[in-house]
This record gives sequence, structure tokens and C-alpha cells, in this order.
Amino acid sequence: MSERTTDARTLERITRIVGRRKTMIGLSLKACAHCALCADSCFKYRQSGRDPSYTPSYKAIGSIGVIRKRKGRLSDEEWERVRELAWDKCALCMRCYCPIGISIPSLIATARSAFREREVHRWSISRRDA
Repeated sequence: MSERTTDARTLERITRIVGRRKTMIGLSLKACAHCALCADSCFKYRQSGRDPSYTPSYKAIGSIGVIRKRKGRLSDEEWERVRELAWDKCALCMRCYCPIGISIPSLIATARSAFREREVHRWSISRRDA
């Protein structure tokens, strides 16, 4: 897959989305104890045969955590990996439970908002400026 860059206007919009929830994202990522107690609250995790990549915390950290860390500057291949976590491996059913109080659905919803700015949707990877 060829590597393309995200245009400056789209990066600005993604930065704005992440920035609006900067404190919540930062605190959540720092507070996550990686205990995996959230796993059993996820029906997709249970249906996957308990595949660790379906753990709610893994999906949140691997989606909005990566977008935040890289400031939206991901290759198409990286966007595809993150899309798989936030869309294919998550129904956003709001059932995931974190004993620490992290709002995992809010993190994944924020990642999906960033995707929409880049026009990456559930079923395909595409770009506004492609």
C-alpha cells in the first residue's frame, strides 16, 4: 500500500478534535492499568475466542492513543490498522466497563471522529484529497 500524507487542513481538523478532548484522552491513557478487566464486558472480545486485540483497552490505546501520539500523521497502512480497531473490532455498543472509570466508548468515538475528518469510514479507506 502506498504511503500518502494527510493534507494540512485535515490534520488541523484532526488536531482540533483530539485537542478538544486532550485532557480526557491523556488522563485515560495514563490511568489505564492494562489489567484487561474490561475484556469480558466486550461481546466482540468473547466472540473472537478471547483474542487480545479485541480487548476494549487495546482498541482505545491502539486507536486514539496512536492518533494522538502521531498527531494524525499516519500512513495509509497505519490508518487502516487503526480503522480496524475502531470500526471492525468495536461495535461502540457502550457496554465496555473499566473498573478505574475510563470511558472507553468516548475514546473510541473520538478516534472515529478523527477518521471521519480524513474520510476514513468503516468499510473502506479513502481520503478527501485522493
